[in-house]
Amino acid sequence: MARVFAPLMREHDYVVDQIDGELPSGLTGTLYRIGPGKWEVGRTLMHHLFDGDGMVSQFAFDGRSVRFRNRYVRTPQFKHGLVSAGPVRPGVGTPLPGGFWANFVKGKGPANPANTGIALHAGRLLALWEGGPPHRLDPDTLETLGTYDFDGRLRGALKAFSAHPKWDPVTGEMFNFGQDLSPLPSLNCWKVDRRGRLRRLARVPMPNMPWNHDVALTTEHMVFVLDPYMFDLRTMFGGGASVFDAIRHRPEKGTRFVLVPRDGGPARIVEHEALVHVHVANAFEDGADTVVDLVLFDDFEAIRRDLSDFRARFTDLPPSRLMRYRITPAGRVIETPLSDRPGEFPQYDWRRSTRRHRYTYMTGRTGPSGAYDTVLKVDNDTGHTQSHEAGPHTYVGEPIFVPRAPDSAEDDGWLLTVVYLAAEHRSRLTILDARDLSPVAALHLPHHIPFGFHGTFTARVADPGAPIPHPDRLPIR
Repeated sequence: MARVFAPLMREHDYVVDQIDGELPSGLTGTLYRIGPGKWEVGRTLMHHLFDGDGMVSQFAFDGRSVRFRNRYVRTPQFKHGLVSAGPVRPGVGTPLPGGFWANFVKGKGPANPANTGIALHAGRLLALWEGGPPHRLDPDTLETLGTYDFDGRLRGALKAFSAHPKWDPVTGEMFNFGQDLSPLPSLNCWKVDRRGRLRRLARVPMPNMPWNHDVALTTEHMVFVLDPYMFDLRTMFGGGASVFDAIRHRPEKGTRFVLVPRDGGPARIVEHEALVHVHVANAFEDGADTVVDLVLFDDFEAIRRDLSDFRARFTDLPPSRLMRYRITPAGRVIETPLSDRPGEFPQYDWRRSTRRHRYTYMTGRTGPSGAYDTVLKVDNDTGHTQSHEAGPHTYVGEPIFVPRAPDSAEDDGWLLTVVYLAAEHRSRLTILDARDLSPVAALHLPHHIPFGFHGTFTARVADPGAPIPHPDRLPIR
């Protein structure tokens, strides 16, 4: 299974011609997926999952065929790696030799590989990474247009715009956050209106700044679940350790639920016993209560080791389960299990974002350990969990829900997921009927797609005639 992390050294552009089943005629639009495409900068091997060069995959559905293309984000790290033997800036988990001076003064901190999230909003396609600004891409050609700071409105020492924005389907607004270190540790909370204009909603002071990866959204709040993943500055600055290796789980500090009002009022912080999570699902208001769902893990240290030793360990993440947390006006937190099936990468019908949702989709596995080889559908009302097993020696990526029609029922649509086939060392895009997880079609690619993180679907069909500047292959030595 480790070959899912093998680099993809070509940029492709072709119509998929090997399809099992029948393409749904109503499935039109574009699926974008993003993740690290290679973990080599020049001849230097990067040692952390988050440090690979970002690569975007595009599946354009026109109702008759599907066209695939992939393209690397032309970040400074990517371009430097084409002509040099190694990086000039460290990764979050791959430090440069030379200690503090080389990594945080001369190196200016971790490079932005633009590899974690992908968002299309107000006509702009953005490749996201949580420690810096987005890279803007052409939604047709995937050509990199440069870093994007929302016309100078994205501020802060890092100009961080995280990899997990959330949208209000009613207002068309996009909400996101960025962690900042100067002048004091804080969370910058951003709101982008439907025309793409950004403003800072709030700046929340965060002493002992924890690492945070995701945010949820309700009609009233941005909802943060801040677990005690604390940065040990003495480790980071003293011995030349990487940023990620300096994170320590401090359960005695507990988890903080931080509710930031969308109207710009003061944040509310509710203390809770320590949790371990990476991704949240949906959130909503239920009367006076705020409710947020997330995937709860048993062991943070195991996750940290898996990310650093990803080639050997990441396809066997520790046990997890889908949970719901209800925050009452009195500050009580009520915990409810939704499913005991291990999984990750929670998704749902984005039309239900900010509002109560019934179904959550995840990658999962058939047993208590091993690779995620299954798509899960959790009925949050009944606890019933359906599953679709992709087969032996497979790795299933994040499932993205696409509604059959704008007004169709919550689970009336398709799930799109990229599946890696280890025995063949190639990938396929699997289309499932979201109502019962029955297979609809499988699009077989002649190559693999390296392990990816997240994706998005838009009804806009990417122009299949738009040329790619370098369609054949990368000039990599």
